[in-house]
Amino acid sequence: MAMLLASAVVLAQGAAPQPGKPAVPGATATTPAGAGQPPQPAPATAGAPAPEPYAYNPDGRRDPFVSLIARGIEAPAGAKSTGLGGITTAELVVKGVLNSKGSYIALVAGPDGKTYTAHVNDRLVDGTIRSITPQGLVVVQEVNDPLSLIKQREVRKGLRASEDGK
Repeated sequence: MAMLLASAVVLAQGAAPQPGKPAVPGATATTPAGAGQPPQPAPATAGAPAPEPYAYNPDGRRDPFVSLIARGIEAPAGAKSTGLGGITTAELVVKGVLNSKGSYIALVAGPDGKTYTAHVNDRLVDGTIRSITPQGLVVVQEVNDPLSLIKQREVRKGLRASEDGK
Protein backbone atom coordinates (compact mmCIF):
# COMPACT_ATOMS: atom_id res chain seq x y z
CA MET A 1 0.00 0.00 0.00
CA ALA A 2 2.90 2.33 0.74
CA MET A 3 4.37 1.62 -2.69
CA LEU A 4 1.10 2.55 -4.38
CA LEU A 5 0.90 5.75 -2.38
CA ALA A 6 4.49 6.68 -3.32
CA SER A 7 3.83 6.21 -7.04
CA ALA A 8 0.66 8.31 -6.80
CA VAL A 9 2.66 11.12 -5.15
CA VAL A 10 5.30 11.00 -7.90
CA LEU A 11 2.63 11.23 -10.63
CA ALA A 12 0.82 14.05 -8.81
CA GLN A 13 4.03 16.11 -8.63
CA GLY A 14 4.14 16.19 -12.43
CA ALA A 15 6.90 13.75 -13.13
CA ALA A 16 6.40 12.99 -16.80
CA PRO A 17 8.17 10.19 -18.57
CA GLN A 18 11.22 11.31 -20.54
CA PRO A 19 11.39 10.63 -24.27
CA GLY A 20 13.23 7.43 -24.98
CA LYS A 21 12.58 5.99 -21.51
CA PRO A 22 9.62 3.78 -20.74
CA ALA A 23 6.80 5.35 -18.73
CA VAL A 24 6.12 2.12 -16.93
CA PRO A 25 9.02 0.21 -15.31
CA GLY A 26 9.75 -3.01 -17.18
CA ALA A 27 8.42 -1.78 -20.53
CA THR A 28 10.72 -1.31 -23.49
CA ALA A 29 11.16 2.10 -25.04
CA THR A 30 10.13 2.44 -28.65
CA THR A 31 11.02 5.69 -30.38
CA PRO A 32 9.86 6.27 -33.95
CA ALA A 33 12.54 7.17 -36.47
CA GLY A 34 12.97 10.92 -36.71
CA ALA A 35 10.97 11.71 -33.54
CA GLY A 36 11.86 15.23 -32.46
CA GLN A 37 12.34 16.41 -36.07
CA PRO A 38 9.56 18.27 -37.90
CA PRO A 39 7.79 16.24 -40.58
CA GLN A 40 9.23 16.73 -44.07
CA PRO A 41 6.92 17.24 -47.09
CA ALA A 42 7.02 14.58 -49.75
CA PRO A 43 9.53 15.49 -52.47
CA ALA A 44 7.89 16.76 -55.67
CA THR A 45 8.46 14.73 -58.76
CA ALA A 46 10.50 16.56 -61.37
CA GLY A 47 8.46 15.29 -64.35
CA ALA A 48 4.94 16.34 -63.18
CA PRO A 49 3.90 19.92 -64.21
CA ALA A 50 2.16 22.20 -61.71
CA PRO A 51 -1.64 22.42 -62.23
CA GLU A 52 -2.79 25.57 -64.05
CA PRO A 53 -5.32 27.90 -62.33
CA TYR A 54 -8.87 27.81 -63.73
CA ALA A 55 -9.84 30.62 -66.09
CA TYR A 56 -13.35 31.05 -67.62
CA ASN A 57 -13.52 31.93 -71.30
CA PRO A 58 -17.01 33.15 -72.31
CA ASP A 59 -16.36 32.97 -76.11
CA GLY A 60 -19.13 35.43 -76.98
CA ARG A 61 -21.76 33.91 -74.70
CA ARG A 62 -23.94 36.22 -72.61
CA ASP A 63 -23.39 36.74 -68.91
CA PRO A 64 -25.87 34.47 -67.08
CA PHE A 65 -26.12 36.92 -64.18
CA VAL A 66 -27.40 39.88 -66.25
CA SER A 67 -31.18 40.11 -66.48
CA LEU A 68 -32.68 39.56 -69.93
CA ILE A 69 -35.57 41.93 -69.21
CA ALA A 70 -33.61 44.93 -67.94
CA ARG A 71 -30.27 44.81 -69.73
CA GLY A 72 -28.46 46.33 -66.74
CA ILE A 73 -28.66 49.82 -68.27
CA GLU A 74 -31.65 51.31 -66.50
CA ALA A 75 -32.64 51.08 -62.87
CA PRO A 76 -35.00 48.31 -61.70
CA ALA A 77 -38.69 48.87 -62.46
CA GLY A 78 -39.59 49.51 -58.81
CA ALA A 79 -36.90 52.14 -58.25
CA LYS A 80 -37.92 55.46 -59.84
CA SER A 81 -35.57 58.39 -59.99
CA THR A 82 -36.50 61.61 -58.23
CA GLY A 83 -36.79 65.00 -59.83
CA LEU A 84 -37.00 65.69 -63.55
CA GLY A 85 -35.16 62.44 -64.36
CA GLY A 86 -38.08 60.45 -62.91
CA ILE A 87 -40.76 61.92 -65.20
CA THR A 88 -41.79 60.38 -68.52
CA THR A 89 -42.66 62.42 -71.60
CA ALA A 90 -46.35 61.57 -71.27
CA GLU A 91 -46.44 62.79 -67.65
CA LEU A 92 -44.71 66.09 -68.43
CA VAL A 93 -46.90 69.25 -68.42
CA VAL A 94 -45.43 72.61 -69.45
CA LYS A 95 -46.53 75.38 -67.05
CA GLY A 96 -44.39 78.27 -68.28
CA VAL A 97 -41.35 79.42 -70.26
CA LEU A 98 -38.80 81.95 -69.00
CA ASN A 99 -36.12 83.88 -70.88
CA SER A 100 -32.93 83.93 -68.82
CA LYS A 101 -29.66 85.39 -70.17
CA GLY A 102 -30.58 84.75 -73.80
CA SER A 103 -31.78 81.16 -73.35
CA TYR A 104 -35.15 79.70 -72.47
CA ILE A 105 -35.97 77.74 -69.32
CA ALA A 106 -39.21 75.77 -69.05
CA LEU A 107 -41.25 75.34 -65.89
CA VAL A 108 -42.74 71.85 -66.01
CA ALA A 109 -44.95 69.92 -63.64
CA GLY A 110 -44.78 66.22 -62.91
CA PRO A 111 -47.50 63.78 -61.87
CA ASP A 112 -46.69 64.47 -58.21
CA GLY A 113 -47.77 68.12 -58.62
CA LYS A 114 -44.26 69.51 -58.10
CA THR A 115 -42.83 72.10 -60.47
CA TYR A 116 -39.34 71.66 -61.93
CA THR A 117 -37.10 73.84 -64.09
CA ALA A 118 -36.06 72.21 -67.35
CA HIS A 119 -33.12 73.19 -69.54
CA VAL A 120 -32.01 72.04 -72.98
CA ASN A 121 -30.36 68.56 -72.85
CA ASP A 122 -32.00 67.61 -69.53
CA ARG A 123 -32.82 63.89 -69.30
CA LEU A 124 -36.26 62.40 -68.72
CA VAL A 125 -37.03 58.74 -68.12
CA ASP A 126 -37.69 58.08 -71.79
CA GLY A 127 -36.06 60.98 -73.61
CA THR A 128 -34.10 64.22 -73.68
CA ILE A 129 -35.25 67.84 -73.99
CA ARG A 130 -33.96 69.00 -77.37
CA SER A 131 -35.14 72.62 -77.48
CA ILE A 132 -37.24 75.15 -75.60
CA THR A 133 -39.18 77.84 -77.45
CA PRO A 134 -41.60 80.52 -76.21
CA GLN A 135 -44.47 78.24 -77.29
CA GLY A 136 -43.24 75.12 -75.42
CA LEU A 137 -40.56 72.48 -75.65
CA VAL A 138 -39.48 69.59 -77.89
CA VAL A 139 -38.55 66.22 -76.39
CA VAL A 140 -36.70 63.50 -78.32
CA GLN A 141 -38.42 60.39 -77.00
CA GLU A 142 -36.78 56.95 -77.24
CA VAL A 143 -39.25 54.38 -78.60
CA ASN A 144 -39.16 51.05 -76.71
CA ASP A 145 -41.24 49.09 -79.23
CA PRO A 146 -39.05 46.25 -80.61
CA LEU A 147 -41.20 45.96 -83.76
CA SER A 148 -40.93 49.65 -84.64
CA LEU A 149 -38.35 50.74 -87.18
CA ILE A 150 -38.26 54.21 -85.61
CA LYS A 151 -36.13 54.31 -82.46
CA GLN A 152 -36.64 58.02 -81.65
CA ARG A 153 -39.42 60.51 -82.23
CA GLU A 154 -39.98 64.18 -81.52
CA VAL A 155 -42.75 65.06 -79.11
CA ARG A 156 -43.86 68.68 -78.85
CA LYS A 157 -45.23 69.83 -75.51
CA GLY A 158 -46.97 73.16 -75.86
CA LEU A 159 -47.37 75.84 -73.25
CA ARG A 160 -51.12 75.72 -73.74
CA ALA A 161 -53.14 72.65 -74.56
CA SER A 162 -54.76 72.62 -78.03
CA GLU A 163 -58.26 73.01 -76.51
CA ASP A 164 -57.24 76.16 -74.61
CA GLY A 165 -56.10 77.98 -77.75
CA LYS A 166 -59.50 77.85 -79.54
